[in-house]
Amino acid sequence: MGEFVGTALLVLIGDSVVANNCLARTKGNNAGWLAMCAGWGLAVFVGVYCVAAASGAHLNPAVTIGLWWAGVFEVSQVMSYIIAQMLGAFVGALLMWLVYLPHWDKTLDGPTKLGVFCNAPAIRAPLSNFLTEMIATGILIFGILSLKDAQLNMDDGSVVKMSLGAVGVLPVALLVFAIGLCLGGSTGYAINPARDLSPRIAHAFLPIPNKGSSDWGYAWIPVFGPLAGGLIAAWIFNVLNASDTAANIVASVAAAG
Repeated sequence: MGEFVGTALLVLIGDSVVANNCLARTKGNNAGWLAMCAGWGLAVFVGVYCVAAASGAHLNPAVTIGLWWAGVFEVSQVMSYIIAQMLGAFVGALLMWLVYLPHWDKTLDGPTKLGVFCNAPAIRAPLSNFLTEMIATGILIFGILSLKDAQLNMDDGSVVKMSLGAVGVLPVALLVFAIGLCLGGSTGYAINPARDLSPRIAHAFLPIPNKGSSDWGYAWIPVFGPLAGGLIAAWIFNVLNASDTAANIVASVAAAG
């Protein structure tokens, strides 16, 4: 339920900033790329802090699979998390459609309407588009895996862990903001299979006037590019932290013996 609600919030807020920028006769029409990147960063912030206590707030199949590959998430929960994320993203897209209901008819361009729901490349070059999504998502997953808990080192050598609450989510939100500003111009930076595929399905089913194609020929790239990037980032993280992992194993064995 946490993954469902969090991903619904993520897509509702994120897709809505795109709708506000792109659809005709909105208050934020033509606000620009900076506004959309900021909106998606804030969407991550809201989605994560709202459900972090319930589910850990993956909100992204690439994150779930990357955390499993890195050895910090149980494989038995992977499928249920991904299903919840996909369903939540669909509901988020549906709510966004309802919020901007009067504006679909006023917007004449079909690809613009599709772009509110999901991603399309600035230049269609499948290999390059795939690599872009893979690299951008790899940076996201590596950044998430590299986050450390806040702590106080006491004078007696003990360590006290601290909870930063919602502030602790800021690094991930800023990371998504940075990825959008720096790497998002080529593909629109899906970096999340649920964020792209489920809203694309919603676009295909919803009664949007003159909506045009849902572009299924491109749909595999925002799915498999992020998944590949997540796996590679988790592998690199494990390699870089192999000495720490080995030390922890040795310490555990020594304590048990």
